[in-house]
Amino acid sequence: QVQLVESGGGLVQAGGSLGLSCAASGSIFYIRLMAWYRQTPGKQRELVAKSVSGSRPSYADSVKGRFTISRNNAKNTVDLQMNSLKPEDTAVYYCNAFVDGGEYWGQGTQVTVSS
Repeated sequence: QVQLVESGGGLVQAGGSLGLSCAASGSIFYIRLMAWYRQTPGKQRELVAKSVSGSRPSYADSVKGRFTISRNNAKNTVDLQMNSLKPEDTAVYYCNAFVDGGEYWGQGTQVTVSS
């Protein structure tokens, strides 16, 4: 079994920065992908950024140039640095990973950007 534990998040003013971290633990042989999604009430969960092993990171158009995803393969962690935050970035952010053929989700962490 694999667990994803997120940290970070909170309340920040528009234009500010915030960082999220996610650590995968448990029985892990190979992590093919780690990603961040977000969801607001009444809307579908959307992909924010993903890091696939052997490929360049990719981002949603709405966060390009503002968010940066980074992985530490030795520690099985993935971070999301969020800069120039906007009120529309307010959401619950979820860590996602594909580990040894299984897909896993974190519990989610709230990010609130005030105007």
